[in-house]
Amino acid sequence: MKKKQIKKYIILGVLFLLPVMFVLVLSLSEDNYNPLDIVNENVVELPENENNIILKDHITVLAFFGKQPMDMAIAASNLKELVYDKFKGFKKFQIVVLVPNGTQAESEALYKEIARYEDLRFWHFVQADEEAIKNTFNSLKKSFSLSDNLATDNVFIVDTDLQQRGRLDDRSDNEKASNKPIYGLDAYNCIQVAVIKNKMSAEDLRVLFTEYRQKRKGNFDSETRRANELKQTNHEQES
Repeated sequence: MKKKQIKKYIILGVLFLLPVMFVLVLSLSEDNYNPLDIVNENVVELPENENNIILKDHITVLAFFGKQPMDMAIAASNLKELVYDKFKGFKKFQIVVLVPNGTQAESEALYKEIARYEDLRFWHFVQADEEAIKNTFNSLKKSFSLSDNLATDNVFIVDTDLQQRGRLDDRSDNEKASNKPIYGLDAYNCIQVAVIKNKMSAEDLRVLFTEYRQKRKGNFDSETRRANELKQTNHEQES
């Protein structure tokens, strides 16, 4: 009988402590998260367009779908389901897709295909001439080029101050432990579901919105821990 009572008290104690520990962990993570790195500054603003869509003062996922937007249907679907649907309620969030002039009909067809009676008011197709598209693309940090079709499966995060966000150090814990060379993450491949879902959506965009929420509250520390860790890692490798 005594053992049963002890077991009962242990269970009650665990049930009581679990919610407390959960709240504590959330509190710590809110205060000690790693802000999303600035990997590049001075991203070129969008060219003038009929709907006056701009990057400034918005948190933007920027895509390039080229001369045949329907060919990008898989990338668009992944972007819509894994990113847009999750963040469409956040203030100033938008997805901007740059396409060349003359692609309006195909862009509208793709828009209708991914919308399926849903509200896509924060998803914008912006038409521009080819040089303007290349100008914006060339202002971004990346390790690849646009196709001859002016398209890529990769998308970029641009903040409200026209700064490109990403990761200065994208190594896994195992790679860090093995002292692998540092590599970053400047763009997110929409075809690779693990990248768009786990890195971009579940982590990086969430962190960026947390940063802006803390800025509004006036308690944001402008020093990025990831950048500091990178400096420390560089120092260790040089030692």
